[in-house]
Amino acid sequence: MNRREFLSKTTKTAMAVGVANTFSINVLGANEKIVVGIMGVRGRGSYLAPTFAERDDVILKYIADPDSRLFPSRAKSVEDVCGKAPECVQDYRRILDDPEVNALINSTPNHWHALPTVQACQAGKDVYVEKPTCHNIWEGRKMVEAARKYNRVVQVGTQTRSGEYAKAARDYVASGALGDIHFVRVLNSKVRGTIGKEVDKDPPEGVDYEMWLGPAPKRPFNENRFHYAWNWFWDYGAGDITNDGCHQVDMARYIAGLTCPKSVYSTGGMQFFDDDQETPDTHVVNWDFDKVTMVFEQVLWAPYMKKTPMEIRDKDILPTWPFSGTRVEIYGTKEFMYFGRHGGGWQTFAPDNDYGHSSQIVHGNFPQKEHIANFLDCIRSRNTPNADIAEGQLSTSLCHYGNASYRLGRKLFIDAATETFVNDDEANALIKREGREPFRMPDTV
Repeated sequence: MNRREFLSKTTKTAMAVGVANTFSINVLGANEKIVVGIMGVRGRGSYLAPTFAERDDVILKYIADPDSRLFPSRAKSVEDVCGKAPECVQDYRRILDDPEVNALINSTPNHWHALPTVQACQAGKDVYVEKPTCHNIWEGRKMVEAARKYNRVVQVGTQTRSGEYAKAARDYVASGALGDIHFVRVLNSKVRGTIGKEVDKDPPEGVDYEMWLGPAPKRPFNENRFHYAWNWFWDYGAGDITNDGCHQVDMARYIAGLTCPKSVYSTGGMQFFDDDQETPDTHVVNWDFDKVTMVFEQVLWAPYMKKTPMEIRDKDILPTWPFSGTRVEIYGTKEFMYFGRHGGGWQTFAPDNDYGHSSQIVHGNFPQKEHIANFLDCIRSRNTPNADIAEGQLSTSLCHYGNASYRLGRKLFIDAATETFVNDDEANALIKREGREPFRMPDTV
């Protein structure tokens, strides 16, 4: 797709906003099905598409992805669970232009999270957008603005917020049982393989590379900057702190009741891998809140550190905490808490506990389907979802603050009201990028 074609199509979509907003999905009846379209089905979207489609109250009408090679397998996965294959398109705006569609599911790479979410809100559609909320802080603020201006439900894919065990952990801390919280430790450690080194080449047949790049800078096609490996390049992702780590950062902030830090300092680097990656494989971030220090620790070359194992996520089994690479530790003046994301449960220890004995043990569940159900319920009720865009934006911003400090190599001070850095033009230049025309986010949404 060339620039003229995209501009023409975008103009038509913008003109349709006024019409789209005259119809409201508030009128959905209790038995009326919610029509959705999904964009981005290579990774996370390959799970979300059939999981939405298998529900009796959902019609998945569209799959959109710049890589048309994915269409046969992804359409079949939907047809297998609901009996009907979706329409497959390379241009996501087909979803936005369809007045039958109630919601957009956005599971694209990070650099495509913001603009379609804003456009969907303008078109009167609700949005389920994968974590992290955005590629940069300014885009995330625009997403929040659009959700509020157009009264849209926008749920972020931080699923653990829909877990009853996570709510119980938050309530336990809020009750004062842990005492005053002064230190929080967030881990994001596991093994990731090398991506090696690849040379630039022509895009594969069937890939609309111009659409895949979208707002990102124009660069030649390279397999290492394409499917999934894009996470490790600043143009599209922001490293594993936003890829996996934002789940734990979000839970730490949620449970401990933290909002925006006063300052941030980060260090690390490519200590292990020798390949094309730009983002760090070893990463430490310190955030200073009022009387609370939160630390993020990441190593991506530790074979003994594991995510919460799939086989225990829905069972009454806790992780082996010292080797749980995606845990959160909350230090209070009375008790200490281990918390495991994605169904890992939680456990507390008091001063008089013998080693191996705890004050509280709460088992978890992996609330992926509950998170989707919460989103769909909120489409009907117009209630605020469990992982509202404003909450997702705060958690994602913590990650972006950390990356800004890492890239500049110094401590940065944060103005919470504006989500900018205090008296630091170089740091503030990392809060926003203009975006490549014609895919630029407008200043006014």
